[in-house]
Amino acid sequence: MSDKVIVIGATDIGRRACAALEDRGVEVLHLANPSDSELHELLNENTRGVAIMLHNDIEALRYSLTIEHIRPGIRLFVAIFDRSVRHEMERTIPNCSIASPAYIAGASIIGSALLAEGAIKRTGATAHLSWETLGVEDESVSHKTFVVPTKWKLERVSGILRGQFRPYDFASRAMITGLLALLTMLITDTAILQRSMPLSQAFYSAASVIAGVAAPEIPNANWQFVQSGSFMLLTIIFIAMFGAGVVNHILNGRRVGILGSRVIPRKHHVVVVGLGQVGIRLCKELKLLKIPVVAIEQDDKARGVLFARDLNIPVIIGNASDVRTLRRAHVEHARALLAMASSEEDNISVAVAARTIFPDALIILRAGTNDAIEETRSLFSIGEVADVNGLTAAFVAESLLATEPRAIVPQGHSFALISEEYEVTTVSTPARCSCNNVL
Repeated sequence: MSDKVIVIGATDIGRRACAALEDRGVEVLHLANPSDSELHELLNENTRGVAIMLHNDIEALRYSLTIEHIRPGIRLFVAIFDRSVRHEMERTIPNCSIASPAYIAGASIIGSALLAEGAIKRTGATAHLSWETLGVEDESVSHKTFVVPTKWKLERVSGILRGQFRPYDFASRAMITGLLALLTMLITDTAILQRSMPLSQAFYSAASVIAGVAAPEIPNANWQFVQSGSFMLLTIIFIAMFGAGVVNHILNGRRVGILGSRVIPRKHHVVVVGLGQVGIRLCKELKLLKIPVVAIEQDDKARGVLFARDLNIPVIIGNASDVRTLRRAHVEHARALLAMASSEEDNISVAVAARTIFPDALIILRAGTNDAIEETRSLFSIGEVADVNGLTAAFVAESLLATEPRAIVPQGHSFALISEEYEVTTVSTPARCSCNNVL
């Protein structure tokens, strides 16, 4: 009896991993949610390895521990996103390959966004960051250490400086307008009053008016009474605008800053749409590369919004298929727009909307979760397609049958798997298995 590989999970990645293994001549047993007794029966000496492709990290951990208990040392590949779960698995199951789809596809997506091809892979730990570029040409790999160009660093500073004290929505515009108006009135009133009193007393009197504490002592001149009265009435309006803007900014979680590093850059940044697993991973890697990032998320309660705040990344809450939201993110001056939502239809809508108003923008959209993507790409020249599930499936097959690749990059309608020794294995883009009777 020939060796077989077990794939657990009826997810799209599970189906494509099953197909990728079958394409390489491997017998695959595809299971949806097997019980422990079923695993005891199936995990025999003819089982070559197991791929666990589930959306639930805790369930994936449970299956991994069960399989390791039944067949100690068996080759395992588990798709995991949560860091704490991953660390626990690395500690308890040393023979297990652990990677998330976001990690697998992230290097090639960032390479396409910043270099237009290849991959940019992190090779050092967070405490000792280092990077390398990987490219494939004529079955050979080009690789070299990547250092962020000085020009990019200067552009980053320039883009962030341009974003200081700039409104990003109606509430922030009201807050800044109210503040500037109050400062203007304070300076103007001080300049007028200091003609008839010392400068310090003039400033005190003007500040009293702004604060609504007292009326200033002014000369017996009709125009000054009119001017001071007008300033008192205008103060009411501008204090209300400023106060409303501050309250809105605090209640909205301060997702975008007015001053500091969390402002929306005006140029040379990357816009990431969707703060799921892939979107957050890209934000983190770009942040480590010192590339300015702006995120767009429709759900203000999404888990990724909190992660982005921890990374000090500005987040715009809104529908990215609305051109007004894209303009707020300044897509027209961005290095790239990465549409990485979990819904393929949403990503296509974002890409089409962006292409309509920003025809020269570099757009990379996550797609490939259904069979219509090829037709969509042929109908609209909307951007580069990042087939995250396909990249993951090919990576899983190589990890189980050989060794875990160093990286995987798209190459036309196929994928190039790069080994740790910088050797290339080209595989076709995996389709989906025809396991209609997934157990």
